[in-house]
Amino acid sequence: MSAKYDIIGINYAELRKPDGRIARIIESALGSAQTVLNVGAGTGSYEPTDRSVIAVEPSREMIRKRSPAAAEAIQASADDLPFDDKSFDAAMAILTIHHWPDKEAGLREMCRVTRDRIVLLTFDPSHRPWLTDYLPELAALDEAQMPTMSDYERWLGSVQITPVLVPHDCSDGFQYAYWRRPAAYLDARIRSGISSFWAIKNAEAGLQNLRRDLETGAWERRYAELLALDAYDAGYRLVVAG
Repeated sequence: MSAKYDIIGINYAELRKPDGRIARIIESALGSAQTVLNVGAGTGSYEPTDRSVIAVEPSREMIRKRSPAAAEAIQASADDLPFDDKSFDAAMAILTIHHWPDKEAGLREMCRVTRDRIVLLTFDPSHRPWLTDYLPELAALDEAQMPTMSDYERWLGSVQITPVLVPHDCSDGFQYAYWRRPAAYLDARIRSGISSFWAIKNAEAGLQNLRRDLETGAWERRYAELLALDAYDAGYRLVVAG
């Protein structure tokens, strides 16, 4: 089975360490579920440790990077889950759905194998964090690959959608996690843990503009209000169905 994270997951386990504050939000959303399926599980970020968890991940490389103490991982795709109907109390998918080739089919499969609740952490593509001012290609990619918030209601029925604020010192280096640490985006190693930077072309011009604005103080003047925030709504959303 071929999967894009066999290539882009080089530094993923080191750069994408789960943030405890976000983990608590996900844990709370899972409610009383004792059996949980994690779809698109990657290296196991945000998997609860006090419940029975099975992970599904298409990339051998990502499975290889999982901790020996992590939940059992099965190599499979979201749109063809190898489980019987209603096998789990809850299913979760954390910052992964935008990579699925058939998002509706994947969510339909999650519904099929879940008795109660589906918990998704995703991104609202209508949001424009400041990084898109320098790299509009990121906004275009978000629009191309991220489901809209209305898609989830169309696919899952009634859903509850709530913002997940990103702490200024977030330990999980996802795309807009460095909103108060702009120089981080100039570090090629940090960018290697963000899948979108593998997908967009010609990022160098935008990064050079960012470097110039950081050196001249233009960035700090332009986004001064961000420096006073401890957490920021960058567009990440918790979607809960069931």
